[in-house]
Amino acid sequence: MRDSKRSSDVLPVLATSEDIKKSYGWLSNLYGSFEGIFEKGLRDRGLELLAVKEGETILEVGVGTGFSLLKIVKSVGRRGKAFGLDITREMLVLTSKRLNRAGLADRVNLCEGDARVLPYKNNTFDAVYMAATLELFSTPDMHRVLRETGRVLKLCGRLGVISMSKEGKEDSWFVRSYEWMHQRFKQYASCRPIYVEQAVMDAGFEVIKSQDYMVMKLVPMKLLLAESKL
Repeated sequence: MRDSKRSSDVLPVLATSEDIKKSYGWLSNLYGSFEGIFEKGLRDRGLELLAVKEGETILEVGVGTGFSLLKIVKSVGRRGKAFGLDITREMLVLTSKRLNRAGLADRVNLCEGDARVLPYKNNTFDAVYMAATLELFSTPDMHRVLRETGRVLKLCGRLGVISMSKEGKEDSWFVRSYEWMHQRFKQYASCRPIYVEQAVMDAGFEVIKSQDYMVMKLVPMKLLLAESKL
């Protein structure tokens, strides 16, 4: 059943898509350093949960600077296919450079696009992965993104999500402080903590596994694996 209190408890996104593109473009190099050092454990845990297999066709939504996509393309092997989408051109440039250095750029299809309208056909992917992405969207748009994800997934396809979590942390110092920054510095604190598991279930997915994780013993994150029933 939909939890209306939880939906209304999540702050609205105040930044526009153009705000987010500009801020992430400007911060792309700094973000790459942060992602590489501080999010490695989180990234490894999320991909372990998704359990990518050789020969699969996988999409990553919100590739950032390409750390996860590099691991995905290695996991699917030459018989598989890897796709990556991001709204920010600068992030895609950094991802392309990372893949080139690894000699794997020719095995990945990169696309600049909006997750609310995915440029892929129905029933294309065995799995979709998104990390630190869903919480950038308003509550109605989160639902659109997840429904689009269900559309491009094969029946019983897997969805792996990592997002900043509010569940059980409503009164924590970090969540209160981050929400304060989100309301005052909309362009740079554009994401916000969300009820990840509830959002995924509301969009018609079945949650198979979920885990809590703290980045730097400070930032509450939720990792989950879900299955498409759409």
